Amino acid sequence: MPSPLEYIKRPSSLKSNAPLLLMCHGYGSDENDLFSFSQELPEELYIISLKAPYRLQPYGNAWYAINFDAEQGKWSDNEQAKLSRDLIAGFVDYAISTYPVNKDNVSLLGFSQGTILSYSVALTYPNKIKNVIALSGYINKDILPEHINKEDLYHLDFYCSHGSVDQVIPVDWARQSKPFLDSLGIKNTYSEFPVGHGVAPQNFYEFKDWLRQRI
Repeated sequence: MPSPLEYIKRPSSLKSNAPLLLMCHGYGSDENDLFSFSQELPEELYIISLKAPYRLQPYGNAWYAINFDAEQGKWSDNEQAKLSRDLIAGFVDYAISTYPVNKDNVSLLGFSQGTILSYSVALTYPNKIKNVIALSGYINKDILPEHINKEDLYHLDFYCSHGSVDQVIPVDWARQSKPFLDSLGIKNTYSEFPVGHGVAPQNFYEFKDWLRQRI
């Protein structure tokens, strides 16, 4: 089974049934960005950092296009986003068939555009995912299924965080995630930190502890 996406990995200290953590970077970045967290995360995690499929000029990658024009302002290519969502879901199957990981213990860690996709993957393919760490992103309802069956979602758990002075994705957008997840009966926690579009050290330690308790 060929890999649907390029990636880098850090194997687990476990020889079998390791919890899997998939990392999804933000717009204009690459697979090395979030992977810098890996040396600080629990050694039993099998960590794979994905590279988004669309190359940007002069460098970096994107999960989908973000366009700017005078008439519409800033808008996202939702069709490209759905394709990337499905590629990530397909990569979960690839990883399970290729590496010694536990198919029932798969976590996603996203930042910004990678978070938007992580929300969509978990809510579209809930049977593939257990936990989501959603950093500096928001829920784009245009790339979610029209009908979401709550009974399929009860095992999911989300850690969501945002910078209170984020100049890229307004904090008000992120604040809508908790009531939306609550309405679906999904376990979730939401935190804010006094930073811009980034991950504060205390944010890292908080989600690290959150994840350690759930793997």
